[in-house]
Amino acid sequence: MEITLSHWLYGIFTLMIIFTMIFRRGVVLPTLLGTFVIAWVYQGSLVDGFTAIFNANLVAAKELFNIFLIITFMIALLHSLRDLGADRKMIQPIEKLMVNGHVSFFVLVAITYVISLFFWPTPAVPLICALLVPAAIRSGLPAMTAAVAVALAGQGMALSSDYIVQVAPNLSATSAGIDTALVSDKALVLSLIAGGVAISLAYFLYRKTIRSKNSELNEIEMNRMQTEKVSENKAKSVHLNAWSKLFAVLVPVSLLGVVIYMMYTKLNSGRMTGFEGGDGAAFVGGVAVILLLLSTIAFGRQNALDYITNHITEGFVFAFKAMGPVIPIAGFFFLGSTDFSGSILGIEENAPGFLFDLVEASQAYLPQSALFAVISILIIGVITGLDGSGFSGLPLTGALAASLETASVDAGTLAAIGQMGSIWTGGGTIVAWSSLIAIAGFCGVSVMDLVRKNFIPVMLGLFVAALLSLFIF
Repeated sequence: MEITLSHWLYGIFTLMIIFTMIFRRGVVLPTLLGTFVIAWVYQGSLVDGFTAIFNANLVAAKELFNIFLIITFMIALLHSLRDLGADRKMIQPIEKLMVNGHVSFFVLVAITYVISLFFWPTPAVPLICALLVPAAIRSGLPAMTAAVAVALAGQGMALSSDYIVQVAPNLSATSAGIDTALVSDKALVLSLIAGGVAISLAYFLYRKTIRSKNSELNEIEMNRMQTEKVSENKAKSVHLNAWSKLFAVLVPVSLLGVVIYMMYTKLNSGRMTGFEGGDGAAFVGGVAVILLLLSTIAFGRQNALDYITNHITEGFVFAFKAMGPVIPIAGFFFLGSTDFSGSILGIEENAPGFLFDLVEASQAYLPQSALFAVISILIIGVITGLDGSGFSGLPLTGALAASLETASVDAGTLAAIGQMGSIWTGGGTIVAWSSLIAIAGFCGVSVMDLVRKNFIPVMLGLFVAALLSLFIF
């Protein structure tokens, strides 16, 4: 294996991207520039450099477009449920369970986790904070502790596995050149371990701040909370209210049925089935589309054609805002893999693997230890999450996972660990410039104070999960 000037350039640009993330700046510019320069030098043609930029983004878009679709349909469904008022009715009965602050903490964790698994935490946060957090505060839970519960359960535990929508494991697995199922199941287990440790520790550290129900301080916190106003129905009628109640039951039951069926097919067959990977996301997306059709028709039969178009458009806008920057980043790291570099560079045979070749060449100078590989990929994941996205680092951690694979730890495990580090950090638990701002704003607390409250539980949870992966998988 020969390390060429293009390999060294790829390594330099990779380090440049990591340092850019550390300083919380956007990494799209260096990834695009790096793709151009490396292709130009490797091919020896300026024209090929220009072509490679387009091809890299096109290859990444083709590989990741299924992710955009599933996000679009789930967000569109959530918007249609808001029209009916069914989103509020789905969680209103939960308020009755909040008998005191201690119970409310774990109720918030459970409901946030379930809703975030299906709809992602960012769009779910306004609903949870508008309806459940005020009830939790009235029961004696401080607003800050409520914000900790929502962040750890949603932005941390649910998003880091992303087991239902499967955006994160798909990104990690595609970058590692392995099947999504090899990452998703392990990510689910590791997310539950990290979340269990973080949430338990947070409750132990802050349990003494929980006060008696309806105390005066709780009322002060209630007045200070600035929650987003949940969308109102455009028409109030008995007819609409009936549909609202129906879909408040139909949607969660349908999605729960999807999960049960997927788990049944896997356990019954005793082997991997398509539902752990892309087919699973397609199944969830298809069910979401049918529910979207039904709920849109129920809300306004005469205007259903326009309503569904608006909801799908809103879903696409949300998907591209959330995932758009990932495409050029993924394109750069796809260039480092032999699975994709041929399509990007226009080479049919002997395609280079810049990143893989560099890691292989450095193996002689690195400790041959599974522990070293696990801790390294976790730290790199945490660093890449510092940009506040959580997803932009997954192409890097996935690609590194494939190249750092050893006899003791496989690429799927390493990709899942890198995914944990990147999403727990950047997804919205311990960096103030992420979606954590939304949780702090809705709960009326300081985002920097929330970061400090989350930091120790999250970091301990991540390291415990990473270390246990060596024994579990």
